[in-house]
Amino acid sequence: MATSTLGLIPNWYPPTRENYDLILSLWKWFPAFASLQWATTWYGMGKTSLPSPLNLPGRLAWLTMESPGFLTLLYTFFRLPPQLSVTDLPWQNSVLAGLFVIHYSYRAILFPLLQPSMAPMHLSIWASAFSFQVINGLMLGSWLGGYGPTSQEDWNNLLPFGTLQFSVGIAIFYVGLAANYYHDDELREIRRRENHRQDRLVKEGRVKRGDVSRHYEVPKAGLFKYMLYPHYFVEWVEWFGYWTAAGYGCVPARCFLFNEVASMLPRAVRGKAWYVEKFGEEKVGKKWAVIPGVW
Repeated sequence: MATSTLGLIPNWYPPTRENYDLILSLWKWFPAFASLQWATTWYGMGKTSLPSPLNLPGRLAWLTMESPGFLTLLYTFFRLPPQLSVTDLPWQNSVLAGLFVIHYSYRAILFPLLQPSMAPMHLSIWASAFSFQVINGLMLGSWLGGYGPTSQEDWNNLLPFGTLQFSVGIAIFYVGLAANYYHDDELREIRRRENHRQDRLVKEGRVKRGDVSRHYEVPKAGLFKYMLYPHYFVEWVEWFGYWTAAGYGCVPARCFLFNEVASMLPRAVRGKAWYVEKFGEEKVGKKWAVIPGVW
């Protein structure tokens, strides 16, 4: 095992095994940091974004905070193996790296480009998300690039049900990915409808064009019938499938799922309170925030 690594930041990017273990041991504690969100109602992004000199343009901020995740994973995945004298990684490693890139090709690049509008984002939110993506991509990329399974025998030991477990995990991942896109598009449709409505009224000379980045409705399609943040829920399903395919002994995949839940759950619960305050309990109805029967 290499005692040093070369890269953009020697020994850290990509990391040595010692530094990988150190970062991963700290990464497990991220939920404790994320729990601080329960103590505040402020979140400087989306519907709760407020005017500030530290705000960044929403579309640009989103793209630049999300992209480092998959770029870091790819960099580490290709840069680390030669330094560990690993010449032929198992096909499962490449599939899992590919799934991560597929998700973030949509989430980081297509998502902000498809949005009809995006509210400004506070610099602190951008910085925390940027850091999350870099660390997460570094841990998963390092595991896939040499600190996890490096042979078919390793994979056989990692997955109790072998290829069946891997296939089931991938199937769950794709179900979550498709549902994520569907529910994201339902939110986009709300803005598109408002855009079309304003275009019609402007042509008729009845109103001046407004800002649809601040237009909200209670969504109703798909799982929105039962919860207000199904796009969060199905993303967790997606990464649970990823963890299943990687094996439940894959600590970086487990941390990713747990850390996502820890960071997104408070926002969903606070978000439900925002919907109730804005639209009233009668219009929100009995919808859960994000986990049916729990929250």
